[in-house]
Amino acid sequence: MPKQPALPGLRDAMKKKQTRRELFLSEMDAVVPWGRLLAFIAPHYPKSGPKGGRPPMPPGTILQVCFVQN
Repeated sequence: MPKQPALPGLRDAMKKKQTRRELFLSEMDAVVPWGRLLAFIAPHYPKSGPKGGRPPMPPGTILQVCFVQN
């Protein structure tokens, strides 16, 4: 009968390998000053209108998508 793994061994077994995408995004989060960029963009970003309609995407999401595309 196999032994039950100890807690430290279980933690290592549950850890998954980081993908290239996750590595890239974590590096981008470390390098890009998101707070300063969002503070610069926020006054010019569209708000939802009085007529309703679909609300705009969050500016942080749009900014990250633009960075990833380039």
